[in-house]
Amino acid sequence: MSDPQRPRASLRTAVVWDVLEDALDRRVKATGKDSLDVLDTGGGSGNFAVPVARLGHRVTVVDPSPNALFALERRAAEAGVAERVRGVQGDIHGLFDVVAREGYDAVLCHGVLEYVDDPAEGVRNAVEALRPSGALSLLAAGLGGAVLARALAGHFTEARRALADPAGRWGEGDPVPRRFTAEQLTEAVEAAGVEVGAVHGVRVFADLVPGVLVDTEPGALDALLQLEAAAAELPAFRSVATQLHVLGEKRG
Repeated sequence: MSDPQRPRASLRTAVVWDVLEDALDRRVKATGKDSLDVLDTGGGSGNFAVPVARLGHRVTVVDPSPNALFALERRAAEAGVAERVRGVQGDIHGLFDVVAREGYDAVLCHGVLEYVDDPAEGVRNAVEALRPSGALSLLAAGLGGAVLARALAGHFTEARRALADPAGRWGEGDPVPRRFTAEQLTEAVEAAGVEVGAVHGVRVFADLVPGVLVDTEPGALDALLQLEAAAAELPAFRSVATQLHVLGEKRG
């Protein structure tokens, strides 16, 4: 699936898009359905929900922000998929106040665990919303990427602090409340009843490359996208990615 937000946004989402589309295709074949029920927790204005709806799936977005849900409604209408996208105000901790348990063929939990009080509970709720054998797509901030970025910026003390901090924070001014290693995410997912299929590093290089190079050098964007895809599943590079993507299937 090509990312409708190219060029620059594709650097942030290309790997996830490709993996997610494959996972949805597999669920379509496994269930025999033409259209899946997809839940996007913390889905905001629809960066993933609207393109998923374009594939013909029904998407419910749960987000605490009324402004984001308003933007989602407008975006879905502009994309011609308003009838397949539903926005509901809520959050991952109170998920079953607004959606049904075991009501979805796929659940997206992207950029949520960094900001919740209890990440393990967040993962459990996301999994509990899945039907048996449903697909979980989990995206969260990676510890290694933050350490590398602070070091390359010359903030060595902050890099060391992030490395040692239980939450992966580099200081009081850090805008991200929590970061994870691939091991922490896979352990949480497996404990919640999901068989992990793949772990990908997202934005391994994209956040380190000068934007002017990508914007002005002919062919640079496509070459960087190909490099990101090639490195995404390699553990050595995954460990220094800005984000980590875990894809799994709920045990039947």
